[in-house]
Amino acid sequence: MCRRVYINCSFDKLAESFSFATRGNVDDLGGRVPRYNGAPAEAYHIIIQDAERQRERPKPAISIARWGLVPSWMDRPRRQPPVYARCEDISSNELFHDAYRSRRCLIPVSGFFEWLDISGTGKKQPYAVAMKDRSMFALAGIWEVWRHPAGIDIRSFAVVTCPANEMMAPIHNRMPVVLRAEDYGRWLSSDPNPRGLMKPFDDDAMMMWPITRRVLTVRNVGPEVINPVDLSARQVSQ
Repeated sequence: MCRRVYINCSFDKLAESFSFATRGNVDDLGGRVPRYNGAPAEAYHIIIQDAERQRERPKPAISIARWGLVPSWMDRPRRQPPVYARCEDISSNELFHDAYRSRRCLIPVSGFFEWLDISGTGKKQPYAVAMKDRSMFALAGIWEVWRHPAGIDIRSFAVVTCPANEMMAPIHNRMPVVLRAEDYGRWLSSDPNPRGLMKPFDDDAMMMWPITRRVLTVRNVGPEVINPVDLSARQVSQ
């Protein structure tokens, strides 16, 4: 679950929505935002507590990372690095516990996708999930830096997940941890175990709608992939 996200605004708008984080020299990923069908293995903007460049008084800063966590101690990345980390065992799983204690991040998005298995058909119906007011929000994440044998540091991240809220439960039993704006500071802080933040988000503030199955193909990247479809009329695009 939570293997696709979308960002329906420019990098300038993203930076404005999270203006508490310094922008530095980070760019728009070569024009790859807006992005309407973001998948793992791609690069994204994340927000970290930048202790490397600001050692005395670390501040939140926008950075770039690849989706799919590679712990620093690994000799080589897994063929399919983990893209999400379950909140229930994040503090004990060897892949995640170091990053969880000291390298947490915010992942700015406009929305994410989830799929409903259609019983007896072998097909899945995708749904988009966003805020009712269409504002950007942040998913909870963890990050690492892995040094490539060529001497290149590669930053990567994974999305933290929790049980689904009531809105999403009919579609899937899990959802990404969505953080409230007032909790951003604590998630980025030096608190080694902000476990109380890893919980289902208030479903009254969220909305969900069925979208075309074209989103299943990562090559389909246009804004039309998040347009609602009428399931009752069986107009789901193939």
